[in-house]
Amino acid sequence: MSNFPHYFIAIPLPEHIKDYFSVWQSELQHKLSYKIWPHKQDLHITLKFLGAVSNEQLQVLKQELVELENFQAFNLTVGKVGTFGNPKNPRVLWAEVEKVEALLTLQKVVDECSINVGFPKENREYNPHITLAKKYSGDSSAFETVTEIKRCYTNQQVMNVDEVVIYQIFPSKNPKYEVVQRYLLRKDSF
Repeated sequence: MSNFPHYFIAIPLPEHIKDYFSVWQSELQHKLSYKIWPHKQDLHITLKFLGAVSNEQLQVLKQELVELENFQAFNLTVGKVGTFGNPKNPRVLWAEVEKVEALLTLQKVVDECSINVGFPKENREYNPHITLAKKYSGDSSAFETVTEIKRCYTNQQVMNVDEVVIYQIFPSKNPKYEVVQRYLLRKDSF
């Protein structure tokens, strides 16, 4: 199955939020050494990484996820820089995503729909974030710099979550992700 394209399910960011975090990336590239700074158009909130997917499995998944169109759109707050990994060697630099109940429920439904199509259940706790940089390539002196950055980059933005998409990954392109399916959430009260 490794020859099949790779996909994931995510919440795309509105353009003004992509612009906002793109400015952060530009500023932070001068302060931290990371090998990968995702393209502005690739910024997103992952709900479920799928990996290699056959065309048949993708078609079934697309039908299964139509259930998402019954979901009510919602707002959440994003911002504040954080990291994954050892603070002296922080492998991922990210922007925080508020863990609102609507987001956690949406992610759970996405996981359940994926399980119904044969994808494994996610066993790790869901930790929503927006990846700003990954694959740290600096030395262990980053600790003080990261600590200072976490103190400085605390502004937050409110965004509306009104769609979920399936992205296909194109490793040799930039941007790397292309939307193959969109699911618009209900906007009854918006």
